[in-house]
Amino acid sequence: MLNVKNLEATYNDVVLALKGISFEVLEGQIVALLGSNGAGKTTTLNLISGLTRAQNLKIEKGIIEFRGTEINRFQPHTIVRKGIVQTPEGRRVFKELTVRENLVAGSYTSKNRNAYTEAMKKILFYFPILEKRLNQLAGYLSGGEQQMLAFGRSLISGPVLLMMDEPSLGLAPMIVEEIFRIIVKVNRDDNVTILLVEQNANIAFGIASHGYVMENGKIVLDGPSDELLESQDVKEFYLGLNAVGTRKSYRDVKHYKKRKRWLS
Repeated sequence: MLNVKNLEATYNDVVLALKGISFEVLEGQIVALLGSNGAGKTTTLNLISGLTRAQNLKIEKGIIEFRGTEINRFQPHTIVRKGIVQTPEGRRVFKELTVRENLVAGSYTSKNRNAYTEAMKKILFYFPILEKRLNQLAGYLSGGEQQMLAFGRSLISGPVLLMMDEPSLGLAPMIVEEIFRIIVKVNRDDNVTILLVEQNANIAFGIASHGYVMENGKIVLDGPSDELLESQDVKEFYLGLNAVGTRKSYRDVKHYKKRKRWLS
């Protein structure tokens, strides 16, 4: 479905943000893109979504293909109409609009009123708390409710590829568990392919079939998710465990970039 090939990108024509990354997402998969802050994960999603002008991003080399069509130069609204939708980091709901108005805003590409009505029913089924909040301003929702609204706003446009940026960020563990349960359900029951950007290795690789690890604008590791969870590098750098399964100190963990095999 999605094929990123040798992608290089700069910010403001100066900062090299991506250094020739390549990865693919097959139809029906959940694929996790793991990495620490500044690794280039959000930059990657913004390039796929076409948000280059707004972010002062420029593709220097490489291509992005969606279902065999190169979309590098497509405008964001064209990309959305093709079925690629991004749920941004930090939720970014329209706080001055009601919950209902936020959902309506997410449906602007839908030309079929019946499809919109059915999508709304499904979203309120997934997130029943939103039905109780439909006429409430989004800015007054809790963090978890705002994440549910951002998720629902993305789903209402009927994506075929949903890119989720740090959906667990800043949420209580019970809310995170509920969000990820629904991600799996949307993938399985609604046949929506998921590209999931996360820092939480356990939860991301726990639901994904394949994963990629990014550092400093590069893909440094990839493979089936169950194998990545058993990788000593992932255990050490993202779970803070050493070779015998005990916790390392933060001082030891933060120097992982010096490991030559990780950057090879």
